[in-house]
Amino acid sequence: MVTDNNPSKPSAAQDAGEKDVMVSLYEAQKKIYPRSVTGVFARWRWFFVWATQLFFYGAPWLQWGQRQALLFDLEARRFYIFGLVLYPQDVIYLSAILIISALLLFLFTAVAGRQWCGYACPQTVYTEIYLWMERKIEGDRSARMRLDAAPMSPAKLTRKVAKQVAWVAFGLWTGFTFVGYFTPIRELAHHVATWTLGPWQTFWIFFYGFATYGNAGYMREQVCKYMCPYARFQSAMFDKDTLIVTYDAQRGEPRGPRSKKADPKAMGLGDCVNCTLCVQVCPTGIDIREGLQYECISCAACIDVCNEVMDKVGYPRGLIRYSTEHALSEGWGSREIVRHIMRPRVLIYSSILAIITLAMLASLFLRTPFKVDIVRDRATLARIVQGGKVENVYRLQIMNAQEKEHTFQLSAEGVPGLELITDTSDGKVVVDAADSVWVPVRLQAPYDAGKPGSNEIHFLIRSEEGEVREKSAFMFPR
Repeated sequence: MVTDNNPSKPSAAQDAGEKDVMVSLYEAQKKIYPRSVTGVFARWRWFFVWATQLFFYGAPWLQWGQRQALLFDLEARRFYIFGLVLYPQDVIYLSAILIISALLLFLFTAVAGRQWCGYACPQTVYTEIYLWMERKIEGDRSARMRLDAAPMSPAKLTRKVAKQVAWVAFGLWTGFTFVGYFTPIRELAHHVATWTLGPWQTFWIFFYGFATYGNAGYMREQVCKYMCPYARFQSAMFDKDTLIVTYDAQRGEPRGPRSKKADPKAMGLGDCVNCTLCVQVCPTGIDIREGLQYECISCAACIDVCNEVMDKVGYPRGLIRYSTEHALSEGWGSREIVRHIMRPRVLIYSSILAIITLAMLASLFLRTPFKVDIVRDRATLARIVQGGKVENVYRLQIMNAQEKEHTFQLSAEGVPGLELITDTSDGKVVVDAADSVWVPVRLQAPYDAGKPGSNEIHFLIRSEEGEVREKSAFMFPR
């Protein structure tokens, strides 16, 4: 080990003026005040806000016959989706829906980038709604900035309290609607009106309401930038033919202010007037002129506001636009961009998506409208009964997945002389619409009809809608 003991050599601390230097590993986030914007893409965003929220808030109130059209009844372990009744045994359909949703997201991202985030993602939709309430109560960007910078006063307190009341009320309404998908919403409304909510409903109404209030009111872009995993792995689905929000640097640079009558070419300037409005309208606070960034959610607010500026100064629109990296580098138009959509990645996603979707739809179409679960009596595997016969005891759960009553005929086969005995003499069971029943069943067979130990048998459950054949085992004494 070598040490330097030269006292005449100044230390690092002496070089720094005997002062410690603190380096912060966390970048303080400034509050973003998005400016309101109008234009084609702004209208599309509001279209999706209305479309998604009319469905979300309206669907639980729709009726299908004598029940709620969309109801995920966890207590009864049934999912009602209009005329479709699903049981826990139908979890394969939930898996298929999740896989289809993921593939749709991959496909859409490969083609059009993060436009799902910019237009229809719940975080974006609720942030847009909460921003609208904030603008109506506190004013647009500059007014909100002045209000936050001003000292507390009765006028400021009134506006702040009014905004909080609106936000909390909307969040609780959202939480109430969310719970209404799992508890019949008309009953839930009655419980709310009479203050008789159960602990489960109370917790989830406030939890989901608080999540909406916090995410859309305060966290906003932080959810998209730091909490959402999609922002992190989206680059794996992007390529140079993916449609993204782009700034045409070749046309816009060098940027700089100028009068409307000035000739930018004579001044050595590009079309960008450096108004920074594209930054002011961005909900995540980025500057699109610095290139594609993972924080960009492709909401196109910068496109709308830039087009307005271009109209005012008399320049062509499209300085900021939806385009692709190849289109910018090669100077392609919209035809070339569309022509390059059908590339290998898109074709693979589309093929897998089509196969899984068709398979799920075919399975739903061909699905038997009832299900059967068989449970052996574990207490008694086999016993000798009157007449020297061997008896096994079972319990059959018959689930009727249709909205009408069904009569089921039970029988069994697989062992010579096998006889099925139920509480009814004819072996028929009646199951109400969208209901399930447990049926105790005894099977008897001659003592020498099978080999000692387990023998494979089959239960047959028939109705006018079809037949279900379930395998089980019949035990003979050893």
